[in-house]
Amino acid sequence: MTRVLVVDDQPLFRAGLVALLNASPGLTVIGEAGDGDTAAALAESSRPDVVLLDIRLPGLAALARVATSARVLVLTTFDLDEHVHEALRLGAAGFVLKESEPARLIAAIKAVASGEMQFSPTVMRRLVAAYLRGDPDASPWRSVGLEELTDREREVLRLVGTGLTNTAIAARLSVTEGTVKTHLNRVMTKLRLTSRAQAVVMAYESRLVVPQGVARTA
Repeated sequence: MTRVLVVDDQPLFRAGLVALLNASPGLTVIGEAGDGDTAAALAESSRPDVVLLDIRLPGLAALARVATSARVLVLTTFDLDEHVHEALRLGAAGFVLKESEPARLIAAIKAVASGEMQFSPTVMRRLVAAYLRGDPDASPWRSVGLEELTDREREVLRLVGTGLTNTAIAARLSVTEGTVKTHLNRVMTKLRLTSRAQAVVMAYESRLVVPQGVARTA
């Protein structure tokens, strides 16, 4: 059973989330909070698997405290890029749009709980666009070169950057999913990344993956 802490400062919306998640097989809400300080205290005392956190919540800096106790899935909207960057710096494990269908939200929670990274395609496109235009505020971590990676590790990073799951990568490379996870863990250790989202954006930043219409440079 995946234990979830719901954090949102709108009581009606928060109540809807709690009702939805409690009605979903495999999920249970172990607490709710309307502010960052309460969320941090509850996360520390109850140790949920996932904290579902509204990115617009006052006191977003509490995310860093919450992230030490649980994986944080951030609820976001289209027009909050600067908050997305800050959330990455503070340890967010995933992002999902508030406008998402309930099934997508539930799947994102379960994926984050299992150790995967969930990144809304819309948010990813906006972050990648920020990298490609050279926006210095878009980089939430220090870039590291790829020279330490083996050829297979570099290929796994490239495939992660295209959006493939570990299962799909394993099928593409004719290896086990466990082997893919091992390679990806080594990539993240060598490049000092802390989430799958960072691995995806690193693949774009290093030009292992080039968006359609963007020329690869020497």
